[in-house]
Parts: sequence; C-alpha cells; structure tokens
Amino acid sequence: MQYYNADTILFLNGEFVKAADAKIDLYSQSLHYGYAVFEGIRAYKTTDGTTKIFKEKEHFDRLKVSATSLNMPYPWLAENLIEASYKVLEMNQLQDAYIRPLIYAPANMSFVPNTESFITIQTWEMTPFLGEKLLRVMSSSFQRPNPKGFLIHAKATGHYVNSILASQEAKANGFDEALLSDMNGFIAEGPGSNIFFEKDGILYTPSLGNILPGITRATVLEICASENIKVIEKQCTMEELKDADAAFYCGTAAEVIGWASIDDYVFPTTWENTLSRKIQKIYKQLVIEPKAL
Repeated sequence: MQYYNADTILFLNGEFVKAADAKIDLYSQSLHYGYAVFEGIRAYKTTDGTTKIFKEKEHFDRLKVSATSLNMPYPWLAENLIEASYKVLEMNQLQDAYIRPLIYAPANMSFVPNTESFITIQTWEMTPFLGEKLLRVMSSSFQRPNPKGFLIHAKATGHYVNSILASQEAKANGFDEALLSDMNGFIAEGPGSNIFFEKDGILYTPSLGNILPGITRATVLEICASENIKVIEKQCTMEELKDADAAFYCGTAAEVIGWASIDDYVFPTTWENTLSRKIQKIYKQLVIEPKAL
C-alpha cells in the first residue's frame, strides 16, 4: 500500500509540509528504542457529505495519557491537534481516511528523561484493515506483555513488536489474524483489536488490566447499553470462546469484523443471525452520522 506520494501533506511540529520532504533524526530515541506513542483515528464521509473524525477528542485525550504515562513532554492542546487533523485531511482531499498522530523523541542514546517531544500527524486513504470477510483466527503462541513490565494502557510504539510477531505467525500458518492470551492464559486481545464473543444472547469481553482500553471497544459497550444487550466483562478462557455462538474483533482500523472460526472451531450461528452482526451494522451507521457519539 502506498501511504504517500509526491503531493502528500502532513503536519510536523506546527507546520504543514510535504511528506517527501519530512525528516526525522536518525539518533531519535524513538527509532532506536521504540520510545514513542501514537493514535489510530478514522475519518468518514458522513451522510450529509461532510467529513467527520470519529471520537476525535477521546483519541487525542488518550494520546496525551499515553505520552505523559511514558514521561514524554506533551505541550499540545487537543483542540489544536483536532484542527490540524482536519486541515491535513482537507489538504490531501481525503474524507474516508486513517489519521496517525505520533509523538516521538529527540536524539538521545541514554535513558535520561527528554526535555522535549516532537509530533507528526499523517493521513492516508483507508481500506478495510482486516478485510470484509469473516476472519479465520489462530490462537497465538505469543502472549501480551506482563502489565508489570509495560504500561498496557499506553499506546506505545514498542508494544507493537509483539503485535507484528503474532500477526505474522498467524498469516504464515494460513490464518487471517491472531488472538493473544495474557500471562495467566486468559484471552486478551488481537494484535490491534479488542475481542467480544457471544453466547446465548449475552456478550463477553476480557476485562481491563491486561488489554488496551480501546475506544472502539468503549463504543461497542455504548451500543450494547443503548440496545439493552447484556455484556459481561471478565477473565475469559479459550474453552469459553470455543463454545461461543459468534465472535468479533473491534478497533478503529478493523471497525467491527466478525469471525468464522478460532483454530479448528467454527462458530455455529450464522453471522447474519447474531447480535454481533446487529452491533456491526449499528457501528457502521454510527460512524457516518454527522453527530456521531
């Protein structure tokens, strides 16, 4: 996929510059140690033809939490970054798009705290991240990092080496995506998505603590509350998942995408007849409403 061309514009430290001309210090602590934080945000062309960034405040609030959790200086205001994001979309003539704010560190080969951080906001046309067909998912040999070793709630770039390894393993074995467990063997999440599964009209999802508190996950919980769909947040086992009626991943890039199977277990309920499919349809409509949640 081509993320930029000779005409692409991005936001870099307060200025709008051509992506082809943007530079990063090769001695950056981010490049050498994975010490950076980011967000994945979606923009949509709404039903009235305008451009809407979905849950933009929640995303930029989380970006600040991630940065400050990792002791990265963060002098920016959310409203200014939201304005810059809309401007980047406009300058690149994009509506249905992915937006990637990234906070990165200066040159620093030591582990002493930095006195400044840098920011870039990039955007590109968004295609279905995990496709549009039901997913064949593999239980991964990789686990999510121990929360006592990492700040799991922070969306840090270094965490995603774990995601890349798990996803590549699944694809190498003929699957569409991976499912990782936590250090205690309970279901955790996908490489870039949270999981829900359905049994007898009730949805289940791993509780917080060993997973990224996803913004799309929170949106699914809001949808369930509005539709009177019962959700139980708990430590979930693989045995429970392999007895479920249906399952889906949710995330900003993935949106809501159903599963066909996990390992050799095929979910028995036709996707169109599940509560999960109902949630998927509501979410797809929600994100293109001009006054979305």
